[in-house]
Amino acid sequence: MFAGKEHMVTAIRRNDNSIDYFHVEKKKKPLYQKLKKIPFVRGVVALIESAGFGSRHLQFASERYDVTPGEEEENSEEPSKLQMILGVAVVGVLSFLFGKFVFTLVPVFLADLFSNWVPNKTGQIFLETAFKLILLLGYLQLIAMTPIIKRVFQYHGAEHKVINCHEAGLELTVENVQKQSRLHYRCGSSFILFTVIVGMFVYFFVPTDPLWLRVVNRILLIPVVLGISFEVLQATNALRNVPVLRFLGYPGLWLQLLTTKEPKDDQVEVAIASFNKLHEVEKHPEVAATLHHD
Repeated sequence: MFAGKEHMVTAIRRNDNSIDYFHVEKKKKPLYQKLKKIPFVRGVVALIESAGFGSRHLQFASERYDVTPGEEEENSEEPSKLQMILGVAVVGVLSFLFGKFVFTLVPVFLADLFSNWVPNKTGQIFLETAFKLILLLGYLQLIAMTPIIKRVFQYHGAEHKVINCHEAGLELTVENVQKQSRLHYRCGSSFILFTVIVGMFVYFFVPTDPLWLRVVNRILLIPVVLGISFEVLQATNALRNVPVLRFLGYPGLWLQLLTTKEPKDDQVEVAIASFNKLHEVEKHPEVAATLHHD
């Protein structure tokens, strides 16, 4: 999946070896556009929007995975388009928020179990952060072992390789793309790690005792941590070409070693097709009418 200024395009490989496309227009909503201009707020808005868009693209891929073209089930009692869009967007947002709550609160209770041995605030926050990193890295490593998620991570790596190849000014061929790194500064995976690091520093400004207050402030601070983390991600991307400061983005790149895998040539072909189709749609919007929509 690739996103441009006005459009988003996903390409998938069908079981007959053909490539199918899904298009979503990025309609500009006045309220969203205003909020996106506000530092620390724009990050939360972007995440909610991305969760909704991402769910719609994943739904398209999952519905056609291993299904022969032309044999897709048609349901005459399908819900309205508005219901489908709202439903998928809500599921995407709720899934993200649920995951964020789990990875935010579980480390709190784990750290509190050691309060007799590590009673001070600083120690508790470092312990909480350590548990959060262990849970995050362990979870990513575990799901990466499943065939379907490994395949998703391979396509993720293919996306990065295509972007890196394009930014290097090279022709988008399988050979050129495969020579590129599967890591990229602007990846959302980096953002996940930044929330852990940023959260640790933010928590130093709020109390850790009693436990109920610690839980409450962790929940209330979720949008704050997300907003600051987004700005940090933007900053590391802006500084990536500054020799002394480019290392600031390295932790996020290291995490991508888990969230991306080296893709196969046929997966790179799909990524190239998606990228090229997006550029075609951006230049000639009428092409979008020939693609699948939800």
